[in-house]
Amino acid sequence: MRRVPQQARSRAMVERIIAAARVVLVRDGYESFTTNRVADEAEVSPGSLYQYFPDKAALVTVVMERWSAEVSDKVAASLAEAGPVDVTDPSSVRGVADALLTAIEADAGLLRIVWEELPAVRHRAQQHALERRIHELLSVHLAAAGMRRGDPAARAWVIVMAVENVAVRWVLDRPAIPREALLDEFAALAGGYARLGSGAVGQDGG
Repeated sequence: MRRVPQQARSRAMVERIIAAARVVLVRDGYESFTTNRVADEAEVSPGSLYQYFPDKAALVTVVMERWSAEVSDKVAASLAEAGPVDVTDPSSVRGVADALLTAIEADAGLLRIVWEELPAVRHRAQQHALERRIHELLSVHLAAAGMRRGDPAARAWVIVMAVENVAVRWVLDRPAIPREALLDEFAALAGGYARLGSGAVGQDGG
């Protein structure tokens, strides 16, 4: 932001501009997103908008930061409620996948913009920040589950990347796979992989 609003009226206007930017970004797409359209949606003058946001990129960055915070907060709250994740327990892993899926499908329109339309050179850092946040949350819970072999942090990274990318594509592509079936597959995938590091697999690999 160009400057931070000090008065309640100015803060309310800035929040209205940010909300309008989110609406316009989802409705019109990144290429058609303009500050003038945002100003119209927010019912403010372009000059008022430019007092706080110098250009289109600044507005998109704030929208992305807000959205990333929403997703990570939802996942964090779900994990905190569930307690330590036992990666050998399908229902436990299923709950984590369900939390992530619920968080990202809450605004599928914005998810599509973030993953498919935003210039990666400018906005990939925000995507990475969200991935790191979710990775850190899950890594702590995996470590708390007491895995006897392997690196919980590395295992968390692989599980998070697999679940996140499949979940994103499911939300955006809507394949003919019911949500419950997808969650079952997540549990089977993560549980089977994690058992390799938990001592649950025999010496012969069977």
